Amino acid sequence: RDDEIVLAHDVTLDRTTDGTGLVASRDAAEIAVLDAGGWFGPEFQGEPMPTLREVLAFARGSGLGLVVEIKERARIGRLVERLAALLDETGATLDIVLLSFDHVDLLRAKERLPGIRTEGITHARHADPVGVARAARLDSLSIELERFHPDDAVALHAAGVAIRCHLPPPSELAALARYGVDVEPEIGRWLSAGLIDTVSGDDVAWLAELVARYPLRPEPASRTFSR
Repeated sequence: RDDEIVLAHDVTLDRTTDGTGLVASRDAAEIAVLDAGGWFGPEFQGEPMPTLREVLAFARGSGLGLVVEIKERARIGRLVERLAALLDETGATLDIVLLSFDHVDLLRAKERLPGIRTEGITHARHADPVGVARAARLDSLSIELERFHPDDAVALHAAGVAIRCHLPPPSELAALARYGVDVEPEIGRWLSAGLIDTVSGDDVAWLAELVARYPLRPEPASRTFSR
């Protein structure tokens, strides 16, 4: 309500905090006193819902970059303006990648914040993925494993667009392997070949181990996309 950007997955407070109502109907000070961890487990009791300002400060102090997903729908114009002001104030423009399912919103953010890196989420395999990326001036595309194809990766990289591949948990991959469909070695080959720039998923320890097992082979000097 007071135009502070907070980190919340839902439009309402009901599912992930001990509060109720719309996130947009509360001031940041009211949200700060809610318990946003107890629902997940007793060891997280009392964990607050942070503001983006707080998380940016934590990340910078810890040497971390952030992928910040836009969840706001009703006040996207105001969100972009507030984000611009916050990044100008903190000098954190290069510390984040702005992520969204809504590529139009990302284009609006890019026009307002020329230095921001943007990543579009797609759950489809497009006939022209390069065209999709260029239409919204995206720096990268987030592609689910089942929609990833190496030919698309080659085309995107040639156009200077990076790729994040979102992987299912290892338990799902293990279940497939039991039936003779072992996709992990194929993922490893893609990683080693540099066809995937970053991976994401819910099991961070497994992701780190996977990347360590399939290190990137030396790549041609002609490659231009960013890591």
